[in-house]
Amino acid sequence: MERYSIQEFVNETMQQDKGEGLFELETARLLEINLTDKIWTKAGAMVSYRGNIKFEREGVFEHGLGKMFKKTLTGEGTSLMKATGQGKLYVADQGKKISILQLQGESLFVNGNDLLAFEPTIEWDIKLMKKIAGMLSGGLFNVKLEGEGLVAITSHYEPLTLLVTPDNPVFTDPNATVAWSGSLQHEFVTDISFKTFIGRGSGESIQMKFSGNGFVVIQPFEEVYFKQTNSMG
Repeated sequence: MERYSIQEFVNETMQQDKGEGLFELETARLLEINLTDKIWTKAGAMVSYRGNIKFEREGVFEHGLGKMFKKTLTGEGTSLMKATGQGKLYVADQGKKISILQLQGESLFVNGNDLLAFEPTIEWDIKLMKKIAGMLSGGLFNVKLEGEGLVAITSHYEPLTLLVTPDNPVFTDPNATVAWSGSLQHEFVTDISFKTFIGRGSGESIQMKFSGNGFVVIQPFEEVYFKQTNSMG
């Protein structure tokens, strides 16, 4: 067990400016945002801030009626918080590991529960996973991000990226899937031969199949979400 004097502890854990720009990893699980204007973060992700920063929950019509309707179906998991002003903002999500990505015109799909923060220059839209709504626990939806700017995503433990090629598709557990490139085609497939091993309501193993050219990010952890109360057909 490590023991510190008070001054040693302060010196060891003290926040340090690394000069990395807008998004800076203070630790592997704590993101510092050097705010000068506006940023979108996952609601509830703020753990600390300094400076003149104002926080607002996403306005009902801020992103249009279509997104509001989809947010209603997917629940609180898609709620965003807008931070405006100048200062340092610290965000985290249940101690999950944070990865910072720079979009340069590409598109990226992120599991809605794994999206931590992104720049307002990035276009986004919620994509419902309707086909499996009744098969898996609720909360499975993804957010499509595209354009120019920084995105921070989270994963339980270390993420692993798998390359997908036309002759070598990748299958994943939806609950362990963090993100995938927008160039991929994805669909849901079931394997009833695994039903005796999978404790899901449908009795079937639900898998995501990715094909084309691109990559898939997975985590060594199956996230369990709250039961979905809305019917999405």
